[in-house]
Amino acid sequence: MGALMTLDLPADSPLLGLPWIITFGPLGDLDEWEPVVCGPYERPHALALAEAVVAEEQLMAVVEPLLPALSADEIRSEIAAAQVAAEDEARQVEGADLYGDFEDVIDEELDAAADEAGHGEPAEPPDEAEVRAGFTRIAALLTAK
Repeated sequence: MGALMTLDLPADSPLLGLPWIITFGPLGDLDEWEPVVCGPYERPHALALAEAVVAEEQLMAVVEPLLPALSADEIRSEIAAAQVAAEDEARQVEGADLYGDFEDVIDEELDAAADEAGHGEPAEPPDEAEVRAGFTRIAALLTAK
């Protein structure tokens, strides 16, 4: 079984409505090959497809939103925001107590509770017709921007 990583977003996040991509890569350092990027998909389709693949393979899948930028300035703005967020996170790590952060403990407790509750069976991956219908909706979304 592989690993699936994605953003944990609130239900009202505008990112949920964007197209999403999946990047598949090696799970460990022993394998070395170029990652495979698939998509764009609607988020539920991307998650279900990634789950189906990593359930049977020792792979890492990263499911993330595809930001449809229309200019170099928009791209620069997104890069700057990501850099600021990384700097903020680094400051938080540096300022963290030697024995950990209260938020870290809460996250671990929530993860443990989720594990106890069980995640059930992985979602059934969408069939080809569902994926194609998603492509149509994504095309409409991208051309409306």
